[in-house]
Amino acid sequence: QVQLVESGGGLVQAGGSLRLSCAASGLIFRSYTMGWFRQAPGKAREFVAAITGNGGNIDSADSVKGRFTISRDNGKNMVYLQMNSVKPEDTAVYCCAVELRYGSTSRHEYRYDYWGQGTQVTVSS
Repeated sequence: QVQLVESGGGLVQAGGSLRLSCAASGLIFRSYTMGWFRQAPGKAREFVAAITGNGGNIDSADSVKGRFTISRDNGKNMVYLQMNSVKPEDTAVYCCAVELRYGSTSRHEYRYDYWGQGTQVTVSS
């Protein structure tokens, strides 16, 4: 059974940094694209970043480019989101997801097959 468990969320001041982690189990992790999405209260779910199975292709949203970095450690079945220079508008529940069907990154949430429960990130001003 595929399971994704996020961790690392919390309260951080604007301008600070935070690293989110996503632990995957129940799949051959290195074979699949992983993505991060976020959803703020009253807003639609938003793509954040994605990375292919071998790390060869990375995509990130314009809103976070230059501040957030996605990475993975296939030996540990982990994907990370390093969040630097955070802003209050980054406040959201952050979820990781795995895409099983395609070998490339995707910004479309419907392409992803399994989701974690999410971890709350709150950025204070």
